[in-house]
Amino acid sequence: MKKIILHTFKILSLLFVLTAPAALVAGNNETTIRANVYHSADVIKKIIRYNVSAGSMCARVAELARVEEAEAAAEAARAEEAKRVMRLAAMKAEYNMVMNTAIGMYDMMNLGSEDLSLKAFEYAWLGYHKLLKKGVLHNTGLLTICDFSQSSSKERMYVIDVRNKKVLYKTFVAHGINSGEEFANSFSNQDESCKSSLGFYVTRKTYYGVNGLSLRIDGLDKGFNDNAYRRSIVIHGAPYVSQRILNKYGVMGTTFGCPAIPTEVTEELIPLMKNGSCFFIYYPSRKYIAQSSVLNGI
Repeated sequence: MKKIILHTFKILSLLFVLTAPAALVAGNNETTIRANVYHSADVIKKIIRYNVSAGSMCARVAELARVEEAEAAAEAARAEEAKRVMRLAAMKAEYNMVMNTAIGMYDMMNLGSEDLSLKAFEYAWLGYHKLLKKGVLHNTGLLTICDFSQSSSKERMYVIDVRNKKVLYKTFVAHGINSGEEFANSFSNQDESCKSSLGFYVTRKTYYGVNGLSLRIDGLDKGFNDNAYRRSIVIHGAPYVSQRILNKYGVMGTTFGCPAIPTEVTEELIPLMKNGSCFFIYYPSRKYIAQSSVLNGI
């Protein structure tokens, strides 16, 4: 019996030591012991409060991160918008400079007295400037303009020396048979249309064909003349493009779409124009002006 009581006492003592606060084990007085009594329920409550507090803090940190991300995106958008505005301002300034230069050259060369439309020259100069910037042109000193707003009975092709600001040649040029009779007013980029194609071209190499010395040209305006090379649209001489034909029939001859010139000037003009000069066929078409990839390109 004594052994059982002693054993029970030892167990209770051990449990008491294990569950007693540190202050009691150290021998503190009863008041201190009561003040520091360890309660597991209190600890659990503290843990719960800590978890709740940590959860709130994480949510707050995530919210701040979202705010910072939104602010960064807004700042990037503002920076991009500022760049866009600057680009537009630069483009507008460049456009104004080009137009002012065009007007100055037009007046200096007295092109009005040569019947070349101011609009034709302004658009020609703008496209020439853009192609020059892109490095498309290699024979950079020459700009040729066919002003198809004029009658075919007029010498409406102008070969201009842009460096020395003078007209080197002014001559007849024919349009496609299905583009019109005296005036060209219908244009196409399609095969076998027998129509002229508006827009900017760059000249390529020469060759001798059924029309003698001829000059290949590449159309640079998508949808308007970019089939020209495939259509075999070339600059060539033609006996039916001359003052003699005009005097005899009262109207200039037409072609299958090629900008044909008088035979007597081909040996002079074609070698001058070949290998990368700018060639432009103009007509006051709203659709072309609005959609030209050259005129409206950056």
